[in-house]
Amino acid sequence: MDSLFDSAAEEAHKGQEPLAVRMRPRSLDEVIGQRHLLGQGTPLRRLVESDAPMSLFLWGPPGTGKTTLAYVVAGVTKRRFIEVSAVSAGVKEVRAAIDQAKRDLGMTGRQTVLFVDEVHRFNKAQQDALLPAVENRWVTFIGATTENPFFSVISPLLSRSLLLTLESLSEDDIRAVLERAVTDPRGLGGKVRLAPEAAGHLVRLAGGDARRSLTYLEAAALLVPEGEITVETVEKAVDKAAVRYDRQGDQHYDVISAFIKSMRGSDVDAALHYLARMIEAGEDPRFLARRIMIFASEDVGMADPTCLQVAVAAAQAVQMVGLPEGRLNLAQAVIHCALAPKSNAVIKAIGAAADDVRRGLIGQVPNHLRDGHYPGAAKLGHGKGYQYPHDFEHGLVKQDYAPEEVRGRRYYEPTRHGGEAYFADRWVKIREFLRGRS
Repeated sequence: MDSLFDSAAEEAHKGQEPLAVRMRPRSLDEVIGQRHLLGQGTPLRRLVESDAPMSLFLWGPPGTGKTTLAYVVAGVTKRRFIEVSAVSAGVKEVRAAIDQAKRDLGMTGRQTVLFVDEVHRFNKAQQDALLPAVENRWVTFIGATTENPFFSVISPLLSRSLLLTLESLSEDDIRAVLERAVTDPRGLGGKVRLAPEAAGHLVRLAGGDARRSLTYLEAAALLVPEGEITVETVEKAVDKAAVRYDRQGDQHYDVISAFIKSMRGSDVDAALHYLARMIEAGEDPRFLARRIMIFASEDVGMADPTCLQVAVAAAQAVQMVGLPEGRLNLAQAVIHCALAPKSNAVIKAIGAAADDVRRGLIGQVPNHLRDGHYPGAAKLGHGKGYQYPHDFEHGLVKQDYAPEEVRGRRYYEPTRHGGEAYFADRWVKIREFLRGRS
């Protein structure tokens, strides 16, 4: 009786699932994005095309298709699918799922896909409970995580599994997801049209997350049962204004220019405004991180050498964390860079040196500085007369380092700003020692 009731309830609910659920791909060929994982001969293809159990970890940002791939594996291989959420489940639920899988395997030979979402939330004891099933291949285990599994998953479990890294979907991928959802009978079935500008706004809002793009599309479609979804419709549906921003147009260059100049001018509030503006418009956070790293050397340099360290750390954090949380890392780096003392001595120094090289001021490397390690170098006089600075007081010894053509040229002219004052004083003393007053 319960079975009949459940079947009736399931039938009644059919078609009422969220758009993202209805549009879930039914085969690997329907999956959009992740091309590096779906080609012929890849481990994922081999898993789908064979009956052999395999354990996988799918690591990637939200909305990149981790759950989708687990469903596809189960559906295509006709395996029973059991989904466990590490947010709400414990050891009891995990063991019950494994016991059921063992019974099915023993009685009918049917294999089971055990999918654990957000597996990084399981503690060590909970992850240990998965080991027997993975080791004995009672299930095809698939764990999904948004966090680095090398930090969040126990080594025995990770070593027995294949790690696949998913990437954020590109703008073209998200656009393809939206276009399919608008026309596919499982989705909106062509009842509405999606204006190109509205599609662009949804793509920016999605930030590489397919599930988010479909959630927003569904919300907008509810406001326009028939007709066209416009930018204004999307703005009303998700309560988020469209930021007019074209990555290939004037806005891109104007806003990034204003961003850099605001940091250079030490106006941290203005810099944060432009940072937020670009993030909200869907600008690639990696592009922003690169610009901040360049700024740290070009406009701060030795006035605060820690600025580059902060910028690099922010770039690495954004790579690991992704958006939206990654905006905190970018904001911290922007604040540090904007408030740091400024110096452009680094870019002027390398620019001046490069100018001389282009003009032909190159010259021969002095003999005593040449490599003397290879056979025959000594006969050529290479390395002869070189004095090892560590053998002298203060680690300094008078000898020529530059080619004769540029000897005496001055490239690095430090400012007295911030920490560069220390390097300025030190360079004056070293230069006088090496070359005499000039």
